[in-house]
Amino acid sequence: MEVQGKVKMIGETQTFGSNGFRKRELVVTTEEQYPQHILVEFVQDKTDLLNSFQVGQAVKVNINLRGREWVNPQGETKYFNSVQGWRIEAAQAEGDNVPPVAPTEAFEPATNLNEEDHDDLPF
Repeated sequence: MEVQGKVKMIGETQTFGSNGFRKRELVVTTEEQYPQHILVEFVQDKTDLLNSFQVGQAVKVNINLRGREWVNPQGETKYFNSVQGWRIEAAQAEGDNVPPVAPTEAFEPATNLNEEDHDDLPF
């Protein structure tokens, strides 16, 4: 899955526990009728992927949805979801995929026109 939008926030890398678990958060705001602010977590070595991005930049983030089950001390089962990023890249602008068109001057005018020839096209 992927999320596309503009970077709203990039958090600092946080380290937890004695094993050095690392986590860094990114908020992407989608660009749609009702924009959503999606929190994406990058963990361990993936935290470094965010170093070359900045607030306001358009990005495409590849994500995985993660779900966890936890039983609290009272015996109640709780469920938690997280959105985990594993790749991020700068998003291309809408028109970037269109090949460039040569200027009009690059084409020679047609000289072999015969106005008397009729085609059978209906328009």
